[in-house]
This record gives sequence, structure tokens and C-alpha cells, in this order.
Amino acid sequence: MELKIVHFYPDLMSLYGSYANVSVLRRYLETLGCTITVQPVRPGEGADIAGADFLFMGAGTERAQRFAAGDFVQYGPAVKALAEDGCAMLFAGTAMELLGASVTDKDGETYSGIGLAAFTTVQGSRRIVGDVYGSTDLYPEPVVGFMNKCGETHGVETPLLTGLTMGFGNEAEKGPEGFHWKNVFASELTGPLLVKNPRLLEAVAAAICARRGIPLPEERPAFPYAEAGYAITAEQLKLRAEAKQ
Repeated sequence: MELKIVHFYPDLMSLYGSYANVSVLRRYLETLGCTITVQPVRPGEGADIAGADFLFMGAGTERAQRFAAGDFVQYGPAVKALAEDGCAMLFAGTAMELLGASVTDKDGETYSGIGLAAFTTVQGSRRIVGDVYGSTDLYPEPVVGFMNKCGETHGVETPLLTGLTMGFGNEAEKGPEGFHWKNVFASELTGPLLVKNPRLLEAVAAAICARRGIPLPEERPAFPYAEAGYAITAEQLKLRAEAKQ
């Protein structure tokens, strides 16, 4: 089966190792016997994203996000149509904010997102930095990651992480975080989110395969280094969270 990954702005929105999300997903799908084409989309190209099986945009600085927003708005109708059709996508870090209705920067300037959801983000001068340990309805294992943002996102009705034991959520300490609708996975967590969370990688890959009718083997691909890294991180964050209670 041939699958197409569309990677938005790989040179602009790629902080903290975000590019690794595409690499590990590609490797996972190739292990299942799929042939993967990665289509990079750069500002000003006006690319055709029809027929995509997975969309990805990683984290960028707030300045890079503002620049990306001006170009990304042209893809709004196509992204929303793909989302409605069940296409899997991951928007991480500041990219998540572009899925909402608007973003207001620290200078008070408001610019539009693509309106896939009605939530809004307001950025400020306070930077929210720290580890995150939370839960999701997708699977029983905890989600781990790192947060580095200066915005609070309001009005998310269907969060990806339903609660946090450690860290700042969309708009509050230990509150719900991210956004999830159909096969749209979005989170302000930065970096190699799918490497750090093997179960999330499985969930994204399963969504891609289900849409294309690709049967999954009973024994899924496993990457020992990632599993070991996740186990250590999850245990350490759990201990830290318990110590603070």
C-alpha cells in the first residue's frame, strides 16, 4: 500500500526535534509493508495536499508560527475536508493553535487560524515551560512530554489529554491539554512526541491504516529503544508528580 505523508513547513516549524515524528511514523508504517512518500510543503508553494493519508506540522517559535499562519490559511478548506473524511493528522507545539479560530499575540494582534475548531489562543509574555505527565482516553498508559509555550488556549471541547497530574494544560495548571477530533491529534507538547509515546504512535498509525483498510498484525512493530525510554521517563515523572502531591 502506498501512503502519502504531508509535512507542513519542515524548515520553519521544526523546533526540539519535531521532525522525528515523521521519521518514526514512516519507519513504523514501512515495517507494516507500506510504501511511504513524504511531501514537504513550504511557504509560497501552493501545494496540492489532496490524497494525503497523514498531515503533520511541528512546533515553531511564535514568530515562525505567525509567518506560517499567513500561508497555512490557504490550506484550511482542504485540511478541514480531510479531517472530516477521517484523515489522520498531528499538529504539535504552536502548530496546534493554527487549527483554532484565532491566535492573539503578545502585542495584541489577532490573526486567523483555519477554524477546524472554535478554540482561541491568547499569547502573553509569560513562558510556560516544564514536563507534562497526563492521561488520554485513547489508551490506558500515561502520556509524557515537554511543554514550552506562551499561550493559553480557551474553548477546547474535546482535549487530547483529559487530565494532567503534572504540567500546564490548555488554560490551567493540571487542566486538560491538546485537541482531539476524529483522527486529528493536536497538542502543545513539543519535540518527538511520537518517539516519546509509543502508544500514541500506534494510535496514529492505526488511524491511518483503518482509513485505508490496511489490516494490522496481532503483533505490532516495536522499537525497544523507544519503549525503554518511555518507561524510564514515565516512571520518573510519576515519582515527581507523587512527590508534589
